[in-house]
Amino acid sequence: MDSKAPDQAYHFHVMRRAIDLIDRGDEALPLDRLAGEMGMSAAHFQRLFSAWVGVSPKRYQQYLTLGHAKTLLANRFTTLEVADAAGLTGTGRLHDLFLRWEAMSPGEFARQGEGLTIYHGWFESPFGDTLAMGTDKGLCVLAFTEECGRDAAFDDLSGRWPRASHEHAPERIAAWVSAAFAGKGQASLHMIGAPFQIKVWEALLQVPTGHVTTYSEIAQAIGSPRAVRAVGTAVGRNPVSFLIPCHRALRKSGALGGYHWGLPVKRAMLAWESARAEV
Repeated sequence: MDSKAPDQAYHFHVMRRAIDLIDRGDEALPLDRLAGEMGMSAAHFQRLFSAWVGVSPKRYQQYLTLGHAKTLLANRFTTLEVADAAGLTGTGRLHDLFLRWEAMSPGEFARQGEGLTIYHGWFESPFGDTLAMGTDKGLCVLAFTEECGRDAAFDDLSGRWPRASHEHAPERIAAWVSAAFAGKGQASLHMIGAPFQIKVWEALLQVPTGHVTTYSEIAQAIGSPRAVRAVGTAVGRNPVSFLIPCHRALRKSGALGGYHWGLPVKRAMLAWESARAEV
């Protein structure tokens, strides 16, 4: 991983504490007070946030507020068109990152990973401790463990493909993980899911960085307008978080909805992307 990764994880931990502080009050905290609550000088706290996300702590607080999701929905809402599965190569861009997508056939999925070797490892990311898994074809898991812990995350994801052989070999997938968070290079994806889930995940790839959509729009995009609840379930089952941006799916009201790895992580991702989109 990039040498900056430990710093990124540290920044996330600080920001995660900032979310808790912001949620306790009814107004933005002055820089001196926020830094003091973190046990830091104002200058150090300002440098830390500016280096991580590119904006001041004051500006970043605006992105972390619970109302920010509604602002995104009002100003950066993306109406999805029907996803063209044949044209997915190149539509899932994250900055300069190029995603090559491959999905298991329904038959392969039904075999629950039988005959498949899945490599895994633990990595630092801008959003804290991260579990990554992948096959020889690409990443099949990015999971953020700050809220649920390593054991729960590993049991959850490995349990989805109980007949696969799981091998701790972070070096086999490290380049893809590094590309995912650096936003440069290529991160290949090997998606393992039911056909309906794959359709939903394909649609999520159409949502640009810094924008959001709704569960109902995704349902419309995949040709199942009444399947909003099923769409929400499929979004929550997305195994490759961040790269397949399930965090960009909101409720029609502008509420965040759920997030498999914890709402603080979802809020952090939306804030991080919004800030970078405006730098």
